[in-house]
Amino acid sequence: MSEDKTQVRLQKVIADGGVASRRAAEQLILNGHVTVNGDVCRTLGTKVNPLVDVVQVKDKTVEVKAAEDKIYIVLNKPRGVMTTLFDPEGRETVKDIIYDCSERVYPVGRLDYLSEGLLIMTNDGDLANKVMHPKYEVTKVYEVKVFGHVHEGILSKIKRGVMTEDGLLKPRSVRVIEQLPSKTWLEFRLTEGKNREIRKICDAVELTVDKLRRVAIEGLNIQSLPVGHYVYTTRKELFKALGMKEDGSKKEKSSVFISAKKSQNTEKVARIVSPKARPADDKKYQNFRKDQYYTTIKSMNELQEQARIAEEAAKYGPKV
Repeated sequence: MSEDKTQVRLQKVIADGGVASRRAAEQLILNGHVTVNGDVCRTLGTKVNPLVDVVQVKDKTVEVKAAEDKIYIVLNKPRGVMTTLFDPEGRETVKDIIYDCSERVYPVGRLDYLSEGLLIMTNDGDLANKVMHPKYEVTKVYEVKVFGHVHEGILSKIKRGVMTEDGLLKPRSVRVIEQLPSKTWLEFRLTEGKNREIRKICDAVELTVDKLRRVAIEGLNIQSLPVGHYVYTTRKELFKALGMKEDGSKKEKSSVFISAKKSQNTEKVARIVSPKARPADDKKYQNFRKDQYYTTIKSMNELQEQARIAEEAAKYGPKV
């Protein structure tokens, strides 16, 4: 391998080539799918000269991308779209939405199938790593609608942190931002961003999620971007919105997203909106969880249709 002074880490070359994110590149290396000048490389931290050394992933050569080849997209992902470039079940993916992008870009982080909101798409592995890696402590803001009334006891449990199979999960903050007659909107702020962290926290305190959307990453937000739409931006503008320097450290005067929605007094608002509101940890709501959601909705629709038919029959009598 070349010992040229322009050497960079192998996983960065793979990420910058648009093959995979930096973390995914590391896994490809460990699994033996990467070769340098024809030799399999399984060592993380290996340095190469991308202008001299030939790097291949699964027998395909990684192309060196120039700075002008970097693509940065901010997308407001709709619910019911996969955060991946290909789905074996044929479901719509984020790649299908970004129809005019000829470059291969990857989502930074994930939003699951039933979640929506802010998603960065890019082929810049360095930027993706700075947004996702826990050491940079990038704050992500989510709005989550759950069934029932979230009282102070539930909020206290969440704020203390909950123990799950992934260890202790604790948001940076959580608050009630809107109380509906039978549902509650919460705002979560996270810095670690572990896989399905909010849903696991909610499961641990017996909350049932109805909707989940990411509204901001640091100062970057989608307030003026409709669902299903996207805009192109630049690395410079992204770092500015994220309040980060090029090395990933926070700027002294970085901006963070501040919602216009005020915190609600849970007990007071619940009495006004719906005095008989069920608590959000009521097991009745578990029928609306992800694995049963569509079955439950279908059953409810069928019952409503039966009631409508019975009402018409009683009103107009049997049809001749």
